[in-house]
Amino acid sequence: MRRLAAVLLTALAAQALRAEPAAPASCPPGKLLPDCRIVSYYGNPLSKRMGILGELPVDEMLDRLEGQAEEWRKADPATPVLPALELVATVASTEPGPDGLYRNRMPDSLIEKVIGWAARRGWLVILDVQIGHSTVRAEVERLRPFLARPHVHLALDPEFDMPRGVRPGKRIGTSDGEDVNVASILLSTIAANGGLPPKLLIVHRFTEEMLMRRERIRLDPRVQIAVVMDGFGSPALKRRVYRVTVSNEPVQHAGIKLFYKNDKPLMTPRELLELEPKPSVVIYQ
Repeated sequence: MRRLAAVLLTALAAQALRAEPAAPASCPPGKLLPDCRIVSYYGNPLSKRMGILGELPVDEMLDRLEGQAEEWRKADPATPVLPALELVATVASTEPGPDGLYRNRMPDSLIEKVIGWAARRGWLVILDVQIGHSTVRAEVERLRPFLARPHVHLALDPEFDMPRGVRPGKRIGTSDGEDVNVASILLSTIAANGGLPPKLLIVHRFTEEMLMRRERIRLDPRVQIAVVMDGFGSPALKRRVYRVTVSNEPVQHAGIKLFYKNDKPLMTPRELLELEPKPSVVIYQ
């Protein structure tokens, strides 16, 4: 009788272990894509209109991002999640400004503040650049001291890369594969000189014209490039644009942006995991 009871208890314990969900994996130090998935909040603390990063009190925003990251851990326990804050560090402007370049550089103090928020939780920071009439080289060089830190990365936003004579916001801008190469070479040099892990380079895109001659983009082992589809709309529309701008024209890694206010309804992690390829970068605005 005792032996039968012991057998039953062993069987019940084994069943309970099988039923228990797998614990979410943690991301190894220095690893990025595709070993881990980056889940980030986008915006600027000076504006409530640019994204979730500037809409909520800091601690509430950070807690909400942690909750969003946890949803991804539950949806895909096999892929570790790295939360990140994507700060628009160079903001395109409809006014030329003192130098006539139609962009405003955020002060170093603001960049340091956001880096500090992320550091409190061991998260990444992504510095987003809206070129205006400046150049990729000039704007990335200006951010070099920040990018020399191991947990700070870069994003390019071609929507605001404008030709001379056209103000940002008047039409959708365009970047070229060679512009991406300029940023990639600078990041690679920063990583090599500092003995840093690979740098992440995000390229935002929601039309074919936003990234021309993508076949010219050269890959570098020190830089991981992710093209992120950041158009808003219904799930059906987002799937279609993702297919056109990411799936059909792969560069290296894939990503997608979600809009809390404009996506109706907001796609869930499980729905997004059905995309091909699965997004390695997920940005919430």
